[in-house]
Amino acid sequence: MDSPGRITHCFQLAAREVGLGELPASRIRPYIGLGLWEAVTRMVPEADHDTLHALIERYRHHDGGDHIPRPSLFEGVQAMLVALEAEGYLLGVATSKSRQGLDRVLAATGLAGRFHVSRTADEARSKPHPEMLLDVLDRLGVAPDEALMIGDSSYDLEMAANAGVPSVGVRCGVHDEARLSACRPLAILDRSTDLPRWLESERD
Repeated sequence: MDSPGRITHCFQLAAREVGLGELPASRIRPYIGLGLWEAVTRMVPEADHDTLHALIERYRHHDGGDHIPRPSLFEGVQAMLVALEAEGYLLGVATSKSRQGLDRVLAATGLAGRFHVSRTADEARSKPHPEMLLDVLDRLGVAPDEALMIGDSSYDLEMAANAGVPSVGVRCGVHDEARLSACRPLAILDRSTDLPRWLESERD
């Protein structure tokens, strides 16, 4: 889903409320994809411990509310997931959202129950540490070299590399192609819905 704009807005509201003033998008967007604590310590390294905790609390308040429009799924994603599952693929999520945040998003987008397993940043160490992805694979009973990580940030692709999992990048996130390419994915796609066609080409 196209969420970077909403995430940035939530952080900017939170920053103003805790006395950090105007936080430009250029200080937020590079760290989207990390766990919250890892992200805020990089966004505002000058802030003290209590301020960072307050920033996270206010961010969660805004992210959990309905006063900021929620992004929708990219067109075709729902149908793509149905088709992949029908082909026998096991689907998992490894996300920097909290469990509460992920469950809220899955329910809002109609994806609740679509994934076989999920792991969140409050259940494992933050990306790019491999723990989150390795936990997903362990629960699925899948070896790293039998899996494929699809990610729109360098943190996703670095996590995959750290776990020994092949990866594919997509250009619809916050990190540019050069940053994705540096992680050596098998391919970089324009959008996630290009994945079935890429998988078919790899089988030919």
